[in-house]
Amino acid sequence: MMDKTLLVIYEKQTFHVGQDTFIESTVENDNAVVFEDNCETGYFYAVDRSNNGLKVLDGLHIYNVANVTDRHKPSTVKILWNEKLSKAFLSINDYYHAVFDFQNHAGYCRNGFPETNNSWSDIKERKLTDSLLEELYRNNDR
Repeated sequence: MMDKTLLVIYEKQTFHVGQDTFIESTVENDNAVVFEDNCETGYFYAVDRSNNGLKVLDGLHIYNVANVTDRHKPSTVKILWNEKLSKAFLSINDYYHAVFDFQNHAGYCRNGFPETNNSWSDIKERKLTDSLLEELYRNNDR
């Protein structure tokens, strides 16, 4: 589906679902994301790194640890960015779980949770489908 030459892996780490994990990726234009497993849930965050801080702009639910059937096995998380550094993709075990589109202030994940309730996000529908993923991937100007 995706031509891997157009997405660049900025972070790649092995982790265990249910173990405290914090993986940050900040690119040259200061767009930044964080993947976090707090031992109960996995979330992907768009963050603001200005003023030497870490302010959460938006968050996307990735999983509940209790519902991950193969959590005893090591997993590989990748944070990839498009060429324009405007979209961050979260891949776990080579499956795309979430995307943040910084240009359009939008975040999408497979379960569409939580609903947007912040001023950063400009969208209402947050569910990431394979067709939306393909569209986000192909359209770097969207």
